[in-house]
Amino acid sequence: MRPAVVTVLCLVQFVDVLGVTSVVTAVPAILEGVGADAGAAGPVATTYAMFFGAVLVLGARLGDRYGHRRVLLVGIAAFGAVSVVGGTADTLPQVLVARAVQGAAAAVSAPSALRLLLHATPAPSARSRALAAWSAVGAAAGATGFLVGGVLTSALGWPAVFWVNAPVAAALAAGVLLVVHDEPGDRDRAPLDVLGAVLLVAAVMPVVAGTALLERSTSRAAGAGLLLVGVLVAAALVWRLRTARSPLVPRAAFAARPLRRGTAQSFVNTATTSSSSVVATLVLQDRLGIPALLSGLTLMAFSLAVVLGSTVTGRLADRLGPDRLGAGGLLVVGTGNVVLVVAGGSWLGIGCGVAVLGLGLAAASVSATGLGTSVGGTLAGSAAGIVNTGAQLGTAVGTSVVVLVTTAASPAAGWGTAAVLALAAAAWCSVRRPVGREA
Repeated sequence: MRPAVVTVLCLVQFVDVLGVTSVVTAVPAILEGVGADAGAAGPVATTYAMFFGAVLVLGARLGDRYGHRRVLLVGIAAFGAVSVVGGTADTLPQVLVARAVQGAAAAVSAPSALRLLLHATPAPSARSRALAAWSAVGAAAGATGFLVGGVLTSALGWPAVFWVNAPVAAALAAGVLLVVHDEPGDRDRAPLDVLGAVLLVAAVMPVVAGTALLERSTSRAAGAGLLLVGVLVAAALVWRLRTARSPLVPRAAFAARPLRRGTAQSFVNTATTSSSSVVATLVLQDRLGIPALLSGLTLMAFSLAVVLGSTVTGRLADRLGPDRLGAGGLLVVGTGNVVLVVAGGSWLGIGCGVAVLGLGLAAASVSATGLGTSVGGTLAGSAAGIVNTGAQLGTAVGTSVVVLVTTAASPAAGWGTAAVLALAAAAWCSVRRPVGREA
């Protein structure tokens, strides 16, 4: 394994995922700074995630077509440049456009970074350790973003949440230029399916936005309408994928059992952990009256547990195999949600519960990513985008459902819902027929 290459590529993943949550704690200051009302909080908080989830597969295909190293550098450069623009925004539309382009740039970068990481670690043991590191930084970045955003906003003002990305992007680009030299030679020369790309983005974005709107009673009708639009566009996308001469998602991807299973498991992983973390944040601040900064520090237990769990998981992955590793990880995730159900009424109980969630996610993420990206040849790049898309949709849909249950019943009911899903998925992983490394 080449540690420098793995480190740089994992840092790309960290920054891309950090962008999803780093602005959330700055939303009130942003709204005040641009003179927007509280109703704009949702779009400011979710626009990045919406474009990130919608463009991931397209980003992967761009890497397949034009070279993953080149596409990665373009994505990093665009991310840094638009961050400077976002920090100078003085109107709400400017902020939203900046967040949208940030999310799209991150979606272009992330699949190529993962594909290059897999190429740099052909040995199974080295690849398992690299995937453990990748999963750890991705999961840790989500929780860390809340803290980073809060600290920067408090110390320097909300523009700093944007501006800090410019020097970080410059450093990442320099790192890629210096240490990442080799890339896969199996480039896909087929023309890019532009209509398929448009339909994919148009299908994913309403689903992500619609599920977010379902969380609030005043916007559920609009959310349901967007979900219906997403379903209708998805039907058109299926037609396009079946009839196009060179579809955006290769038809072989649908026949690859490892990719299907890895994507489904990625969906469950984030649906049962991100959602529970959001409910934990709501309980800490709204019910227990704990300040935002201390709430962010409490959720750092989740990040630290992911990092700790990943150091162990990387050594066990080859010995256990993806199915047993996934079953064990999801069993621990389910247990963490049960801890939250039982003890989630206290600060200590929430800290312990999210820590257990982090330990489980470490194993489950390595299993899902390793399984989904084990397909070979020209499918490898697309697989990186598809698995990541599954994770982003899991966050959106899972959070909406669990928060909806929490609002209608109680936090314990929300965490219980996540626990049932995680434990059911663990049972599925334990009984499914093993698959080989190739589709």
